[in-house]
Amino acid sequence: MLAHARIAAIVPVSDVEAAIRFYGETLGLELQERRDDLPENREAEFRAGEGTLLVYESVGAGQSRHTIAGFRVDDVDETVARLRERGVEFEEYDLPQLKTEGGIAAVGDVRAAWCRDPDGNLLAIESVPG
Repeated sequence: MLAHARIAAIVPVSDVEAAIRFYGETLGLELQERRDDLPENREAEFRAGEGTLLVYESVGAGQSRHTIAGFRVDDVDETVARLRERGVEFEEYDLPQLKTEGGIAAVGDVRAAWCRDPDGNLLAIESVPG
């Protein structure tokens, strides 16, 4: 039923303006639409490949302890380097199942890195073979 639907990541943020700067200017997503008609529920929607990423103001911003959205890229090393030039900081992990080197981990044949938005929401950047 949903196999052909486009997926949308929905991210709670505390400040839509800061989110627009981060997701639009820093990450380079294309802002598609802003919705300011309800002051207590402002939103912004970005294009991300074939899907979308929607940010909305919420008191629950940044409270998740897990990855809330992921971006699949052709070359995670190049993408991480370019984002670092824009001031993005990447998480470092040294766990039994997950160890990063220079912010990038190999998980099987997937290479991945994680960063946080201004609210602390965790985002993944990954590349998969093939």
